[in-house]
Amino acid sequence: VQLQASGGGLVQAGGALRLFCVASGTVFSINDMSWYRTAPGKQRELVARITSGGITNYADSVKGRFTISRDNAKNTVYLQMNNLKTEDTAVYYCNMFDRMIGRAIASWGQGTQVTVSS
Repeated sequence: VQLQASGGGLVQAGGALRLFCVASGTVFSINDMSWYRTAPGKQRELVARITSGGITNYADSVKGRFTISRDNAKNTVYLQMNNLKTEDTAVYYCNMFDRMIGRAIASWGQGTQVTVSS
């Protein structure tokens, strides 16, 4: 499985970005997918996930601001990030998610850097 995240960049607080992640080497449509992030000096945390059926779940810190979605025809999962805060600065990664064990299960890709300035 290969996961390629993109769409990051530098944005001012209050701004928006849309992240993309293309998956290959798997039957994308049957997998739950997720976005994680690693902020400087912190452990990787789960930001959002979406089931194969489109049910979504978010970390409390991003609820109401971030939206995860998927396009199975394009093997792509998205993360729309609105009203960004400086604390959202992190490297963002996508991954397949196993709801039975509650964690990501594929090898981590390079991620995409999101930097939010004040």
